[in-house]
Amino acid sequence: MAKKIVVCGGNGFLGSRICKVAVGRGWDVISISRSGEPTWSAITSSPNAPPWSTSVKWQKADILKPETYKPMLNDADAVVHSMGILLEADYKGVITGKESPWSGLSRAFSATKGGSQNPLERKEGEALEPQEKDGQLTYELMNRDSAITLAQEASSQNVPSFVFISAAAGAPMLPKRYITTKRDAESTIASSLPKLRSIFIRPGFLYDPSRMFTMPIAAAGSVGNMVNSMIGGRLSWIAGAAVEKPLKPDLVAEAVVEAIEDGAVKGVVGTSDIEALATKAWRRGML
Repeated sequence: MAKKIVVCGGNGFLGSRICKVAVGRGWDVISISRSGEPTWSAITSSPNAPPWSTSVKWQKADILKPETYKPMLNDADAVVHSMGILLEADYKGVITGKESPWSGLSRAFSATKGGSQNPLERKEGEALEPQEKDGQLTYELMNRDSAITLAQEASSQNVPSFVFISAAAGAPMLPKRYITTKRDAESTIASSLPKLRSIFIRPGFLYDPSRMFTMPIAAAGSVGNMVNSMIGGRLSWIAGAAVEKPLKPDLVAEAVVEAIEDGAVKGVVGTSDIEALATKAWRRGML
């Protein structure tokens, strides 16, 4: 019987590639997002849907409203959360010129922002309510609370495995809350939901030629990673992900699916483990 995987954020840059790899293994694949099927030109080098995409069920649901996606988790072998955000609206507003640098960055780099009500005290199926006055999608809400809630709902449906797409580290140009909310999600899921085999994938910067702007960033990151390795990792504490080895999303996707397949994989999966899992998947495909 084919495995069933549910990818929340399956129409995104990494999520779509996880769907592709799972389809290649003959799994039943459901993607959950607010918009359904991807805008292919935004995540690949072609505006046309690839042949494998017809094997995915592109479902519309709201990650903040579990009742919209809970039925899709039934009988799933694994659920993946790939819906975190890199930049909040304040930071985006400064970059695009829609908000003044002072007010936007002051709010973006504030010590804390509201997420939702405490997910651990939430009733089963209860929607997440954004706590910021303007309803902003904050790191606390998307990177932490939505992941904890999805893991809770997966556990209640007796899903064996849960994968959270985390990150290797923060970066100097990002608010500290970007990474602390991801670490909070990891620790809460691991300690509060012992029935789940939780897997925390921690890649560095993801690059691909279909997003040309990522290529020079990845090149700089590769140089930084080599320098950091040569001096024993002494730059990691200050540069974070800026000196972590950049990875292609296809490689990370292979690692995610291989981690689900391998029942011994659990907990934090860092860069070297991601590469090892992807190599294992490649060897499996060669047999």
